[in-house]
Amino acid sequence: MIQDIVKRLDPLPPKSKLIIFGGGYSGQRIASVGRHLGTQVLCSRREKNSKGADFIFNTETEVAKEVFEGATHVLSCVPPSLTGEDPVLNQLKTQLLNSKNIKWVGYLSTTGVYGDSKGEWVNEKTSPNPQQERSIRRFSCEKKWLETNLPVQILRLPGIYGPGRSTFESLLKGTIKMVDKPGQVFSRVHVDDIAGAVLFLIGLYSQGKNPSVVNVADNLPTNNLDVIAFAAKIAKTSLPSTIPFEVAKETMSKMALSFWQENRKVDNKLLCQKLGYPLIYPNFKSGLKNCFSKIKINK
Repeated sequence: MIQDIVKRLDPLPPKSKLIIFGGGYSGQRIASVGRHLGTQVLCSRREKNSKGADFIFNTETEVAKEVFEGATHVLSCVPPSLTGEDPVLNQLKTQLLNSKNIKWVGYLSTTGVYGDSKGEWVNEKTSPNPQQERSIRRFSCEKKWLETNLPVQILRLPGIYGPGRSTFESLLKGTIKMVDKPGQVFSRVHVDDIAGAVLFLIGLYSQGKNPSVVNVADNLPTNNLDVIAFAAKIAKTSLPSTIPFEVAKETMSKMALSFWQENRKVDNKLLCQKLGYPLIYPNFKSGLKNCFSKIKINK
């Protein structure tokens, strides 16, 4: 429930206005939490008739000046272009720089910028070493945001999951694959904790607690087989046979293969211990229980 997120947060200052570029899965959840906190939130989509489209942002449409009027906080969830350019900065950098009331600008990036650590921990002090093209583009956009001298905070996210986007979708369809790659771990974060962390960090920023980069991940990086097995136990369904990675990779897409080529554990101590954000779903077990409860509700 959204109240589980809201009760952990303080309201933003009166007359705050949050502009979110990119109203996809994470963007819409963040917008909903912001509104439940009593904040005015405007969220963009690429097309006018898209669900949750308060205004349109794409390469063909100019953003109305009214969107920026009174804006105090801005969040970009928009991915880089294939050339590594940032669409929001390309079109709206001048407006952002001229907006006198902006107190915080967030950019959702990826922990992929750390590259492959061979299964070791990475934290905000780890030097980025992006190896995948999409991560190289993300790191380029991070730098461009920081170079604006706006009050920018970079939030680096690992694998995102939540209701409607979890292990259960492929498990219950019978399309899931039990790929076995010994020593491989993945970090992840529930969408509710992305929303909670964004609003939590906005509140701290005005208090002078404003690190330029924050990892937003849960407490328990783990291998994919454990996640699937736990989901199957909850759903009371059988599991397919495991497939060695060396066999499975022959039929993987280029995108899927790229995830398996990197192995790292994402440290969240800055967010959770030093800054004090209390995770709603500290591990995949609590998060999957939430996801499955939504499946039962929607049946």
